[in-house]
Amino acid sequence: MLDFLIKILKAINSNSHPGEIAHAVCCGMILGFLPKENALWVILTVFFLFLRINKVFFVLSTVLFSLLAIILDPFFDQFGFYLLNIDFATPFFATLLEIPFVGFTKFNNSIVFGSLVSSLIIYVPLYWIVRFLLKEWRSYLLPIVRKTKLVTIVSKIPLVKKIGAMYE
Repeated sequence: MLDFLIKILKAINSNSHPGEIAHAVCCGMILGFLPKENALWVILTVFFLFLRINKVFFVLSTVLFSLLAIILDPFFDQFGFYLLNIDFATPFFATLLEIPFVGFTKFNNSIVFGSLVSSLIIYVPLYWIVRFLLKEWRSYLLPIVRKTKLVTIVSKIPLVKKIGAMYE
């Protein structure tokens, strides 16, 4: 647990590009919102693991957005049902289902389709929000936090020094 926390703090404060962390959070959102028992989730997971993103934030955001998805599933269901029943799109979806292996993605499930489309709509705004928050953290808040008494006292503990030295 301590190792995971150190990796998160190191990623936030490192010189890594903010876009890597922002994309990781957004990709984690897509996987977190999608139901886990279909081929689409597996395909996207494998694809995202090959991207150059921060894997710690990817895993963390997948877990956090999975918890949020439990609350949002009724919305995803209604939104997906609406999208799947649009008159001009129904023949297209029927054609997709006739393609071998496409049915395994369960895109015709209203929750799967609603969560996928919702997360794709939210992707760009969330990306810019995470980049902005990360920039503000690194510019203004991190120097303030480093000067607090608690951080100064904790950083003087020998065990914390050794752990910090291992991850530098």
